[in-house]
Amino acid sequence: MFDVGASELFLIVIVAVVVIGPKDMPMALRTAGRWIGKMRKMSNHFRSGIDAMVREAELEEMERKWREQNEAIMKASPQLPSMNPTADDMQPPAAEAATGADAGTAEVPSAEPEPDTAVKKSEEPRQAEMHLPPPPP
Repeated sequence: MFDVGASELFLIVIVAVVVIGPKDMPMALRTAGRWIGKMRKMSNHFRSGIDAMVREAELEEMERKWREQNEAIMKASPQLPSMNPTADDMQPPAAEAATGADAGTAEVPSAEPEPDTAVKKSEEPRQAEMHLPPPPP
């Protein structure tokens, strides 16, 4: 910012000693130091305010892009499976059921299940097969 070389700084010190005098020089340097400190504090405060505004603008831009991408994804695949599993989702496939402990006595499912058992299976999910984590506190 200020390009002050060694010779220019030496000239400023000599002029300050002659004009202010050696007796009042420490008080003048303290006053100049306070002013410089205040200017630095104000510039840092201003800079941090500008940085905060830039971060907020970037955050708003990222949120806008996220919303646009989310809408595009939702339009592309509107039929995603729900996050709430049903009893039908929790039932193991037929191949896994046949390989269980009673694989030798497993029946081949008929084309039409009995009405009583079909309703009970879809209404009551078996807790042992669900493997769901506990609810959050």
